[in-house]
Amino acid sequence: MGLDRLAMVVGILGTACLASPAWSAEAPLRKLSAVPFTEVKFADEFWAPRLQTNRTRSIPYNFKQCEDTGRITNFDKAAGKMPGKFEGIYFNDSDLYKVIEGASYALAAHPDPQLDKYVDGVIARIAAAQQKDGYLYTFYTVNKTLDKRFTDCAGKHEMYCAGHLFEAAAAHYRATGKRTLLEVACKLADYLDSVFGPDKRHDIDGHPEPELALVKLYEATGQERYLKLAAFFIGEHGHKCGRKLYGEYCQDHKPLVEQDEPVGHAVRMMYFCCGGADVAAYTGAPGYMEALTKIWRNLATQKMHITGGVGARHSGEAFGAAYELPNESAYCETCAAIGFALFSQRMFLLTGDPKYVDHLERVIYNGFLSGVSLDGEKFFYVNPLASAGKHHRQPWFGCACCPVNVVRFLPSLPGYAYAQDARTIYVNLYVAGTAKVKHKAGDVVIRQETRYPWDGKVKITVTPAQPAKFTLAIRMPGWLEPPADDDALYRSPAVKDAGGMNLNVRAGGKTDCVGGGGYQRITREWAAGDTVEIDMPMPVRRVYAHPQVKDDVGRVALARGPVVYCFEGADNGKALASLYLPPDAPLAAEHKADLLGGVTVIKATARVQTADGAPLREADALAIPYYAWDHRAPGPMMVWMAEKPDVARPRR
Repeated sequence: MGLDRLAMVVGILGTACLASPAWSAEAPLRKLSAVPFTEVKFADEFWAPRLQTNRTRSIPYNFKQCEDTGRITNFDKAAGKMPGKFEGIYFNDSDLYKVIEGASYALAAHPDPQLDKYVDGVIARIAAAQQKDGYLYTFYTVNKTLDKRFTDCAGKHEMYCAGHLFEAAAAHYRATGKRTLLEVACKLADYLDSVFGPDKRHDIDGHPEPELALVKLYEATGQERYLKLAAFFIGEHGHKCGRKLYGEYCQDHKPLVEQDEPVGHAVRMMYFCCGGADVAAYTGAPGYMEALTKIWRNLATQKMHITGGVGARHSGEAFGAAYELPNESAYCETCAAIGFALFSQRMFLLTGDPKYVDHLERVIYNGFLSGVSLDGEKFFYVNPLASAGKHHRQPWFGCACCPVNVVRFLPSLPGYAYAQDARTIYVNLYVAGTAKVKHKAGDVVIRQETRYPWDGKVKITVTPAQPAKFTLAIRMPGWLEPPADDDALYRSPAVKDAGGMNLNVRAGGKTDCVGGGGYQRITREWAAGDTVEIDMPMPVRRVYAHPQVKDDVGRVALARGPVVYCFEGADNGKALASLYLPPDAPLAAEHKADLLGGVTVIKATARVQTADGAPLREADALAIPYYAWDHRAPGPMMVWMAEKPDVARPRR
């Protein structure tokens, strides 16, 4: 351990109220590293068009909304360049930062001089609003109430806004090499470091975010004080050190090491776990991994909707009790789904366990993707699993955290497709395109050809710069062999034509192929042009919820591959609640290239629950991917359809 790090440990352990972990001699402690999104290019029919829509429509649209709603001119007012009152919600600064982060990802993947110039101009306006000591928060500056700095850490989101600035700055610096926003971020981080710490003020922001963001700033700059401050904030949660705790809503009811389930505000919980995972990766903080593992397991087995959406209650935008998973009243905020994906990715990199990728995949194809319209300019804040026909995407929100979060998360998706360690390259997501992997065995280009998620056939071509021996680990998605026991949160009975992964290696020489642990591991000396062909059967699956999920008793959901389906009034009529799918109803998949941007639908023969004494009737039913609902005529929507007649509503 170097002298600087030893001094850091001594500084932390020497405090009167221990709120931060000691530092490990080994860092980082992640078992795997992700292949950067800048080295992965999607060229498929599913994600590539969405990335283009995000770049050409959503990002300009969100910047325009930030202009029209005063989010940008708030900085001009704070800089003294124009008169006027503060506009909007006190944490509006964060929305602009998130759009800049998304624009930075887009610039890294697709250079755009016009967008680059625009972002530079916005950054200049942000920099002009910063105080000489580094403080930056336009709500207090414009209102001339700087004396209120950090007087309401529980509610005013000063450090939450700072965190999103740090994330944007790290992304912009990596994408462009420019330090303009990075310098603003470092100046603000240094100010925070002068105020908070083991031997300074003990407090946290009521909305976790600065913790994970400070780690990103550390990774971009190498300045250990940012990592130390992140660890301090995580360690402060649940500790009374001359301050009042903010309670479960802010994950401040007890220390992280004592927590074992997700509670409180869903987005805050997910961001808190992300920050905890990042700190654990660098410090080896005792008890952190055990606690995070318990929290994630509890979420995935008791508090997660089938779409990967999290957060059951509108009140407090919060998690509910175990198995409290309502449909029409589900909150499932888009930001919370993104947070769950971020948390799952971090847990995968820390452990190498592909179950975390299974849930990441569940989120991105369902609970996250539903949050944005096909044209990229309308958004869901709340993502229910049933609707009477009055819930629709909106062009904007007064609290616009979800649209701007979509804008930054979408272009980062290529960074979730591949990972590596010293011996292995992991293929985690199936998306046509290429990846350039700088592996210990040598540079390797991996190319995928596939129509996933509509088709389970994938061809992977491996092209090392020169022949090299390493292992290619092919993820076996959890949906291939879903659990069938009643204790699973979501189970699927055996389906005809289902089965595991069929794999064919087309290459000369000796090849070792070992399955297990969620991967097919192929070890050989790879040469240019070697291929692996995969075939994953995609029959339609019936899915049943745990018996304790009372809202889904007597109901069934449909899924195919990673995609969860729903029934919409546009296809099935307004009396959707009167339909039921008996267990023997045939289910057939059919691709429709001219529907909703090209989707595979599920056709079924449903029955109609009629009034007492009336004869039963049959009706053709059609299900579409959940993410694509609310793009046509308004009407009802249901993910969980009645399977038993007494659960359906009688049609009169």
